[in-house]
Amino acid sequence: MYGQADGVLVEIIGEGSPLSRAQHFSGEHMIARIWAGAVRAADADAYLDYLHATGLAEYRATAGNRGVLALRRVAGDRAEFLLLTLWDSEDAIRRFAGDDVGRAVFYPEDDRFLIARDEHVTHYEVVFRAEAPAS
Repeated sequence: MYGQADGVLVEIIGEGSPLSRAQHFSGEHMIARIWAGAVRAADADAYLDYLHATGLAEYRATAGNRGVLALRRVAGDRAEFLLLTLWDSEDAIRRFAGDDVGRAVFYPEDDRFLIARDEHVTHYEVVFRAEAPAS
């Protein structure tokens, strides 16, 4: 199964498949990790600020993190967040998430904000990546 996010083509890694099977392309090796959650629309900006202080900062501080996209969609009274992170390896993900790399990481104030959340993440093998040409 394939999907695309911000110009990155990814292949889902199915149940039981090791994350370490991510293949090299153009000399690179990457795994995408995706998590989703939702907050009340009125809390969307405050939650984004909170993400910057917690998870987004921790992603960037973890060795082996290759980047993060934080996506937000407001629909009625609900704001949905999708976080897509790129990683060098399963070991890099483990440095961030701990031994259970399939389990989502939460922070102390998440319960105050989140009205829905995925307890687990989905990992994808990045099989193609293209940067936008400089203009």
